[in-house]
Amino acid sequence: MKTTLTGILLSLGLVHAYAQADEEVQTFALKDIPTEETAFVDSIHRYSKAQIVELLGEPAKADDVKLKDSGRVVASIWHYHNINTDVNGTYYQTTELDFIDDKVVMVVFLNNDGSESQVTRRPNEPLPPEFFEGDGSVERIEPRI
Repeated sequence: MKTTLTGILLSLGLVHAYAQADEEVQTFALKDIPTEETAFVDSIHRYSKAQIVELLGEPAKADDVKLKDSGRVVASIWHYHNINTDVNGTYYQTTELDFIDDKVVMVVFLNNDGSESQVTRRPNEPLPPEFFEGDGSVERIEPRI
């Protein structure tokens, strides 16, 4: 009986130590979001909005998409400035985080301040030729199912 009780107490101690170690790993992970673009993209989806605010602060700009009937936020676009670098160490002026509910689903790095289009165009106005390469022909690609 004494051996069984000692075994149970030892097992409980190991379980507690394992849980505590797992908590420390999570805490360590929350302290360090990489700045390099590829590592940032690989890690940022693991964090909730609240954790991102805790680590990076409030975004410089935030736009929410809400349901009309309930007002619930279903998507968000957040902008941060000068938090990420390219492979050469040059900072992107803006990093955009696109959320669905509480998770990051898209990351966009911008070499501008993230404000509305730098060039004003009328809707349905064709893009200037410098946006295209080649002879301007279009090739149709059939989707694979």
